[in-house]
Amino acid sequence: MADDLIADLGADRTLLLVDDDEPFVKRLAKAMEKRGFLPETAESVAAGRAIAMARPPAYAVVDLRLEDGNGLDVVETLRERRPDCRIVVLTGYGAIATAVAAVKIGATDYLSKPADANDVMNALLSRTETLPGPPENPMSADRVRWEHIQRVYEMCDRNVSETARRLSMHRRTLQRILAKRSPK
Repeated sequence: MADDLIADLGADRTLLLVDDDEPFVKRLAKAMEKRGFLPETAESVAAGRAIAMARPPAYAVVDLRLEDGNGLDVVETLRERRPDCRIVVLTGYGAIATAVAAVKIGATDYLSKPADANDVMNALLSRTETLPGPPENPMSADRVRWEHIQRVYEMCDRNVSETARRLSMHRRTLQRILAKRSPK
């Protein structure tokens, strides 16, 4: 099976992963390497653009929101340096407007986090223009809600009061949710 994947990749298997979530990008790099890619990681817009300028890859996965700016800047650089690069924009803040902007600027696909390595690989290697089918194991509504709350909580530097304000939620309710285990 790995040989089939490598054949689908072609001769140039270089992959740029740009995400400021260090544990996530390391796990994804390891998983993509097992699938035949040659990954290189960057954790900022500046680092991603530098790699794109010096060694433009055949494939890229770019997070939309990075600490030092917008991942679409990396997408633009990749498009300028290597027009045939297959780019997937990955974000935890899925919205129609950002998906349209990403595709207009040159992304070949747009995935919402959490996306696993198989989703990313399928998006990178997809050559069809048809819409993808629904996921086999979609997250439950409770899990999606919990993931969103966790993301906002981390964005607020784990400040419960600020997170509750941004989510328009009572602070005590949020504390109860954070104290529970994640839903399946």
